[in-house]
Amino acid sequence: MKPADIQAFFETLQAANPHPETELNYSTPFELLTAVLLSAQATDVGVNKATAKLFPVANTPEKILALGEEGLCEYIKTIGLYKSKARHLLETCRMLIAQHGSEVPRTREALEALPGVGRKTANVVLNVAFGEPTMAVDTHIFRVGNRTGLAPGKTPLDVELKLLKRIPPDFRLHAHHWLILHGRYVCQARKPRCWECSVSSVCKFKPKTAAPA
Repeated sequence: MKPADIQAFFETLQAANPHPETELNYSTPFELLTAVLLSAQATDVGVNKATAKLFPVANTPEKILALGEEGLCEYIKTIGLYKSKARHLLETCRMLIAQHGSEVPRTREALEALPGVGRKTANVVLNVAFGEPTMAVDTHIFRVGNRTGLAPGKTPLDVELKLLKRIPPDFRLHAHHWLILHGRYVCQARKPRCWECSVSSVCKFKPKTAAPA
């Protein structure tokens, strides 16, 4: 995709949604970290249902730890891989208390040192909680980056680095959310909804999907 097309791509998405937000429900950086950690291979809707019951009871590292593994699992057992996520979350809480004064750290290195927190999760927290212009490449962004020609790459890291290089600075803060939402609701995996896509004119995907009869 040419620079002029990339500019038009993000201008269009920005005009439609000037201030995009995550669809995960949270009110503090720790709640966000918890929700993102739980969201791996799970839907935001499913995570929100679980945290709607969990957070009123336990929304700090100390309170999560007080639940114990069995108690925590009762709240998140509707989420996939909940047992391993519970263990990771409990160990993360221990590290936050011991090493960070119960606060969520603001550096990638410190975030990625937490159990269950990889590069994608760290990027989400840095972007959403702390306003860093990071790019958390999930399956939606990976697909959109490749399919549209915006940032073709063989790995999520390839796509992430190309996006950070190609996206104009004015759009980098919100680009992560625009691309996720576009991939989730328009540029869908099995059948992209090209007939209602606002950026189809600059997208390199061919042939475009026709509207249902």
